[in-house]
Amino acid sequence: MIYDIRHVTRFDYGASVKFARCNLRLRPIHWSGQALRDYRLTILPSGRTAPARAEAGLANVVRLVVAEPVRHLVIESVSRIAVDPTLAEVAIAARASRDASPAGPANYLFPSPLIPLDRDIADWCAEDLHPDRPSLDAAIALARRIQREFTFDPAATLVDTRPHEAFVKRGGVCQDFAQIMITGLRAAGLPAAYASGYIRTIPPPGEARLAGADATHAWVLLWCGADLGWVGVDPTNGIWMASDHIVMSIGRDYAEIAPIDGIVLGSGAQKMEVSVDVAPVVETVT
Repeated sequence: MIYDIRHVTRFDYGASVKFARCNLRLRPIHWSGQALRDYRLTILPSGRTAPARAEAGLANVVRLVVAEPVRHLVIESVSRIAVDPTLAEVAIAARASRDASPAGPANYLFPSPLIPLDRDIADWCAEDLHPDRPSLDAAIALARRIQREFTFDPAATLVDTRPHEAFVKRGGVCQDFAQIMITGLRAAGLPAAYASGYIRTIPPPGEARLAGADATHAWVLLWCGADLGWVGVDPTNGIWMASDHIVMSIGRDYAEIAPIDGIVLGSGAQKMEVSVDVAPVVETVT
């Protein structure tokens, strides 16, 4: 999102003022998640300005000196601020990053074993991923479109179903929706990771919470630049990652972070059941 901000302060003096000196803190600071695109400071009728040091806190301080007699003084500050980077800026920053740690964006730019390049998915996702669009705006728009247009259907896919099959069926589970979204993001040159963990479910009003009714869950992490870092978005529910999401592991796709994997030697069939409880703890004061 981009904002234009105009801040005007007008002084009207009862008599001519021969001298004035002011500290102006009107230029927005550099801060995580926002970038100053343009700034203009205008003093009328006139005045001299010079940078000054902030004595406390974080601020851009300008010292204004008016050395000529005035009856009126107008200080106008005009700013243009982007509150999150565009997708093009994110892609450029990801390619320029030298972070080689497991959390570095370069690890999540390219196809992975379970999430290959797919032109059909890339084209469908591209409708929400214009390079000039702010990253957070694009991420939630794509997640909500997946949530609207795909059906949650546990019978539609298996754990090894590829994104293209789920995309064609327009159905599946959280793993499928996360991997479809990641396919589109990576095709656009954006670092996207697969997050695995838990999400707390809340029963309808008046109904008891059922044991084992919560679930393992999957969603997407999009790297939004060095300032914002990794931001979680949940395409199954069309929401941001929030306090009901609990991260267990992060990888390029499900194959890297399955809760349990291994080899069993035997001749009998295998059945697996999973029960999950995610319950908030109410702390008591003693």
